[in-house]
Amino acid sequence: MRSVGSRRARAAMMAGLVCALTVGTAIPVGAVPGEPGPSADEVARARTEARERDALLGTATARLAEARAELEQLTVHAEKLIEAYNGELVKTARAEELSRQAGERALAAGRLVEEAREAVVATAVQSYGALDPTMATITRFGNGMDPAHLRGAGILAHLSQGQAETLKRLRGAEEVAVILREQAQVAYAAQRAAAGRMAVAKAAAERAVARQITETRRLRAVQATLERQADAARGTAERLARERREALERARLARLRDARGGRGSAWNPITAGLAPRWAFSPEISSDRGDAAVDWALMQLGKPYVWAADGPDSYDCSGLTMRAWERAGVRLDHWTGTQWTSGPRIPFDQLRRGDLLFFGRITQNPGDIHHVGMYVGRGLMIHAPQTGDVVRIAPIWRSDLVGAIRPA
Repeated sequence: MRSVGSRRARAAMMAGLVCALTVGTAIPVGAVPGEPGPSADEVARARTEARERDALLGTATARLAEARAELEQLTVHAEKLIEAYNGELVKTARAEELSRQAGERALAAGRLVEEAREAVVATAVQSYGALDPTMATITRFGNGMDPAHLRGAGILAHLSQGQAETLKRLRGAEEVAVILREQAQVAYAAQRAAAGRMAVAKAAAERAVARQITETRRLRAVQATLERQADAARGTAERLARERREALERARLARLRDARGGRGSAWNPITAGLAPRWAFSPEISSDRGDAAVDWALMQLGKPYVWAADGPDSYDCSGLTMRAWERAGVRLDHWTGTQWTSGPRIPFDQLRRGDLLFFGRITQNPGDIHHVGMYVGRGLMIHAPQTGDVVRIAPIWRSDLVGAIRPA
């Protein structure tokens, strides 16, 4: 955290910059009598004004660079949290499925026990008749009996060894199934709680990024205004200096003409620039990779939204999941598992559709915090961050850690 003094100093600096925006760039007029064109003092004052404007612009540019660096850090942190949240959602879905399966096993085990009880009752009726004391006990307890009731009534002694063992074994299986169901329900509840905590952290990170985006945009507007003022001040200084040089040269030529009776001439140089030229090598592609990329390119311009997977907005792993889904490959909505969804690909063997991952390689899959899709010529399509849209960007970032080809 920055100190209060640092914040006050920065606030004072920004107040000065804002005040500077209201100051004009007018240059004092009035040439020295008898001196051609703008005076030396006018040129000097214009150059001083230009230097002051450049200094203000440099301060604003430094502050903007600092704000952008802070935004990048916040964005990386937020990306980690959003991908961790995506991972928790995947884990929650799996825990819910396990809980459902455990419940079904418990119900099935209960049905088997009831069927076994009914068979025991039927056997007892056939063997002992309705007036037998043993039969009376069975009739009184009915299907609600369990082995404990049977032992208490001495009924197990009247059953065959196989029937008694079957009933006890099924009853044990039912108890185990109930225990497993309870454990699965507890695990599911704990996973939902973890996902809820991660959602709170994700929302806080989103708000921090949004605030920093607003601050960065404000500073960019300040910088743009100062750039215009600095350009105007430099332009004025250069114009006055040029006009003074031209006026002095005209005066010199006039003196020569007057002295020699000749004519002077002047010439202006013409400058030209060369546009940069780019060359790219042919790209190798594949049918599935092409299908994924072609679909992703149709999403250009759609906004980035936390945890979104279409059709109107996306986050980074949501975009790549849906793109490869169109190519017939299922991916989780999480960079943590997308990173392991195919073989590693060297950067000099990239094909269209390959996934590019950004972050750090550690034991924690959450440290892989961003993913994009290679589209060729050193470029990728990705959903960058809050406030941005799906767009094309160079792949060469400092946190590029690897590439995979989904399979």
